[in-house]
Amino acid sequence: MFRIGFFSLTTCLCLFLASVSLAAQSAQPAWINNPYANFDSQTHVVAVGAGDSRQAAEMDALHGIASVFHLNIQAVERLTTLYRGAITDGATAWTQQTDLGTAIKISVEMENLIGARIRQYWDNGSGTHFVLAVLYKPTAMDIYSQRIRANLDIIRNLTYMMPATQRNTFDGFSRYQFAAIFADMSFTYGQILTVLGRPWREPLRTGDWYLQRSREILAEIPIGINVRNDRGQRIQGAFARTLADLGFRSGGTNPRFVLDVNVNAWRENPLPGTEFAWVEISANLIDTNTRAVLVPYSFNLRSQPRSTIQVAENLAFNAAVRRIDREYGNLVSEYLAQLVPRR
Repeated sequence: MFRIGFFSLTTCLCLFLASVSLAAQSAQPAWINNPYANFDSQTHVVAVGAGDSRQAAEMDALHGIASVFHLNIQAVERLTTLYRGAITDGATAWTQQTDLGTAIKISVEMENLIGARIRQYWDNGSGTHFVLAVLYKPTAMDIYSQRIRANLDIIRNLTYMMPATQRNTFDGFSRYQFAAIFADMSFTYGQILTVLGRPWREPLRTGDWYLQRSREILAEIPIGINVRNDRGQRIQGAFARTLADLGFRSGGTNPRFVLDVNVNAWRENPLPGTEFAWVEISANLIDTNTRAVLVPYSFNLRSQPRSTIQVAENLAFNAAVRRIDREYGNLVSEYLAQLVPRR
């Protein structure tokens, strides 16, 4: 009985000590109420985040860090996605200095969009998670300065180093589109550096400046439109209107880019007094220098039945115009969006 009692007492004592240890481990840490308890505010930016999951708590903490720099975290996240995509798609080929490779690599592999690290985590056991996000100012200043230098180098090679003969082309347009992404990211980095106490040495342009230049390039790219077998220039008018809405101008003397359109119409009368009209559109946007088809586009459609072929054909051509109005602008926009600058 004594032996049994001894072991029971020992077991209870061990369980008690274990429970004391666990209680000590689960006690609320000091950093939740005082984020700077273990960090110097002169050299660190610190924020506590809370949420119903660790991921939610981390995002809340990053919101806190971003607010210090007056940044909208959702907007910067979207920009970061574009920025990484531009790098992945090959725009970094436009940086010529090898020492900038490290800065680019850091930008792609950075832990999060503002370079803060999650240093502490605590679960209160009641469904609320807490994290401590920490940004070390001296390291951040060096990293963001590197990123700005890398981005400005890419922008310079994309735009200022472009041959004059290449400017008013689709490639010239895409260069300025890419430059806008790198400019916006650099502007954001500049905001961060200003708050950290090391402003960038010269004004940084936003992406809007480069986007405006890209729109000016579109306005200087004439596109010839050749349409065969049109009716009252309706198909030509639809394509010209769509290109104008995108910012292009039509015509010009010996334009490099030509939209070559063929219209084919035929009738179908399965029953006496019932006429259907078919219209087939084939349109290729061609670079006459290389003979490459840049944007292929085609469709066919049939009119509603009518008593005469003239009425049915009129309906079919009207439907074709509406379809061009609805589809072609988006197709060309998608082509422009996926252009990658080439050397």
